Amino acid sequence: MIVERQNNEIIVRFSAGTKASKIQSILDYLRYEELTAKSIATEKELDALLKVAKKGRLNRIRKETGLDG
Repeated sequence: MIVERQNNEIIVRFSAGTKASKIQSILDYLRYEELTAKSIATEKELDALLKVAKKGRLNRIRKETGLDG
C-alpha cells in the first residue's frame, strides 16, 4: 500500500491482489466520515429521520406490490 499527499488530496494505492470488497468497505466508511464530519445533528434527530425514511420505504413497497389497499 502506498499513501501520497497531493495538493488537498490523499491518494492511496493498493496492489492488484487486494480484495476489492474489503477496500470498498473501508472507502464507504471513510466517505461516511467525510460526509458527517461537520454534522451537528443529535442522535435523537437522526433516529427520528430514520423512522420517517423507513416508514416511507414500507409505504412505497406496499404500493409497488399492490398491498396498500
